[in-house]
Amino acid sequence: MLQVPFIRENKDLVIKSLEKRNFDASKIIDEVITLDEERKQIQTTLDNTLAESNAISKEIGILFKSGDAEKANVLKTKTSALKETSKELNEKLNSTLETLQDLLYKIPNVPHPSVPAGNSEEDNEEVYKEGDVPTLHSKALPHWELAKKYDIIDFELGNKITGAGFPVYKGKGARLQRALITYFLDKNTEAGYTEYQLPHLVNEASGFGTGQLPDKEGQMYHVTEDNLYLIPTAEVPGTNIFRDVLLNEADLPIGITGYTPCFRREAGSYGAHVRGLNRLHQFDKVEILRVEHPERSYVALDEMVEHIKSILKELKLPYRILRLCGGDLGFTSALTYDFELFSTAQDRWLEISSVSNFETFQANRLKLRFKNSEGKNELAHTLNGSSLALPRVLAGILENYQTEEGIVIPDVLVPYTGFKIIN
Repeated sequence: MLQVPFIRENKDLVIKSLEKRNFDASKIIDEVITLDEERKQIQTTLDNTLAESNAISKEIGILFKSGDAEKANVLKTKTSALKETSKELNEKLNSTLETLQDLLYKIPNVPHPSVPAGNSEEDNEEVYKEGDVPTLHSKALPHWELAKKYDIIDFELGNKITGAGFPVYKGKGARLQRALITYFLDKNTEAGYTEYQLPHLVNEASGFGTGQLPDKEGQMYHVTEDNLYLIPTAEVPGTNIFRDVLLNEADLPIGITGYTPCFRREAGSYGAHVRGLNRLHQFDKVEILRVEHPERSYVALDEMVEHIKSILKELKLPYRILRLCGGDLGFTSALTYDFELFSTAQDRWLEISSVSNFETFQANRLKLRFKNSEGKNELAHTLNGSSLALPRVLAGILENYQTEEGIVIPDVLVPYTGFKIIN
């Protein structure tokens, strides 16, 4: 969430910047500033009341020692009234803080100046494109038909076991899936990211820490009895490693990677674009996360983008990079680049990665700080990216590498799969 001092000092900038998101912040920003003024006034009154109470308590002690019990007892009556006032002020302060916090949770991150204005994905800005779209043979099929033809993914069986959006990978399909996970993790660890195995469920505090709650509560699977949430991405447990942590400046940067299954309700998704692996309720993803010094976070973002580009070059898949417009930008992000893979058989672009800089937005919720060179505590910057999301990468490989003899495995994956073709 945004910091109140930043909002107060940059009120007009915040309101103007959030217009890029089509978010009218003028009313809520005024409410935040007014509530913060109330908080300050209550805090000042409370501090003065406590100071007066403490001073009188010391005076009572002196009076009892000097034998003036009558005057001491009169003052004791006054301290009792001050304690009651302090209790009421403390309750009012906590209530004000809670209301202020709830308001702050509703305000999205301020977009980076480079974020283009726009209403939807149609207004995203293409910034890079690489790879040749292959020319497929006349009998080329979309990946869901290829999966059935070669018996490598069973959508109907997943529907029987669980429901739509929970495919079952079989034989060479399962081995290719495992190969991609291992390959992605190897690439990430070679680039300096430390591998973690993370929990697949998180508590409410973790959901609030990275901004999935309350913004995306309706899209998360909730285990109500235990008040736990199935993770929508490894970003949530991975970033919460650093919740309530005070780092040293020398600890930065920190980079971690991890594979997890991801669970998303995808409420409201329907139509042809959700067929096959295009949109699932459970899917596998390898994530990279960074904790960075604020002065270096945008250099780190560029490094993450280049890292993912290097993976797609090795896979020899046609892709493009988009800078998301304000209307398509995630709630917590200041700047996001989406990677999209071209699905030749579907003749459309499929998102396979989002790489984002959250600046201090998550760190403020997480209370993730570092001690800077001046010895002061400062909020760190957090970043994350998919490296990569498997379903659509797998779909792209099946479709773009299909031949009349079968599906050829990209050269870089053959050491991981142990086979060169699915036929």
